[in-house]
Amino acid sequence: MPPQGEVGAALAGRPAGTEILVAEDGADLAGFATFSAVYPGPGLTGGLFLKELFVGAAHRGAGHGRALMRAVAAEALARGLGRVDWTADAGQPRLLAFYQGLGAAPKPDKVFFRLDGEALAALGGPERR
Repeated sequence: MPPQGEVGAALAGRPAGTEILVAEDGADLAGFATFSAVYPGPGLTGGLFLKELFVGAAHRGAGHGRALMRAVAAEALARGLGRVDWTADAGQPRLLAFYQGLGAAPKPDKVFFRLDGEALAALGGPERR
């Protein structure tokens, strides 16, 4: 886990609309979950998008990840939202098993895309003439 001052500075600069739930273990920051609301077009179900779930190595296996996921799910329900979505690294079988153990199901009909680097600059940068 990074030093608390570093975490605090990063949290202060978070993008608008990003919300954070924190898990504490005594005086220690055990982990956190960051998420944003997703409101799709008319007739579709809104939800929360989990951007990050992190539990420090010293705190893993103590239930903090499950508690954070439960709190995110409860927040979605409290807002009348119908889902929580997130991505996961396919090369992390323990992580995938953790998510499936929560009752989450992978969605093989969905494809995760990322726009970064040169492709991001080419699409979002000033137009070239």
